[in-house]
Amino acid sequence: MAQRQSPGPDRAHPGAHVVTDAASPRIGLVLDCADPHRLAVFWAEALGYANVGSAGAYVALYPRHGTGPKLLLQRVAEPKTSKNRMHLDIEAPDIHREADRLTALGARRVDDGPCAEHGSTWILMADPEGNEFCVCDHGTSTDSSDDSAVGAD
Repeated sequence: MAQRQSPGPDRAHPGAHVVTDAASPRIGLVLDCADPHRLAVFWAEALGYANVGSAGAYVALYPRHGTGPKLLLQRVAEPKTSKNRMHLDIEAPDIHREADRLTALGARRVDDGPCAEHGSTWILMADPEGNEFCVCDHGTSTDSSDDSAVGAD
C-alpha cells in the first residue's frame, strides 16, 4: 500500500504529519428504517444526494456533487423505539429557511424553537420515520439567548 507524508504539519496536532494513502478508511452512514425506498426520496432531496440503487433491504445514496459519506438506508423489522444514539447535522447558513424546506419534504420539527449553546444554534427535527436530525448554523450563531460563555472550553 503506497503511503505518503503530507508536506506540512497537522494543525490540530503540532509537530505531527498526516499520513495518507489511497486506501485510507472513509466513513459511511447506515440508517435503519422501515421503508428505505420511501425514506430515500426524503434524504436524497434533503442532502442533495442521488439514489444509486437498491439491493434487498438496502437503498444507497451518494452525493451528487463533491464529496461526502454514502448514506445507506437499511430496512429492519424492529420499529424505532427511542432517541437515536447518533444523528445527522445538516449545516445551513439560515436554519429557519432550511427547516422550512425540510418540513415541506416531509420532516417535522421536534421542538418548538431553536436551541443555542456554545456559539451554535440548531433546530431539532425528525425525518418521515421519526429519526432525529438537527439543522445547524455552522457555529456562527448571533442568537442573544446563546450561552456560549457558560461552560465553554
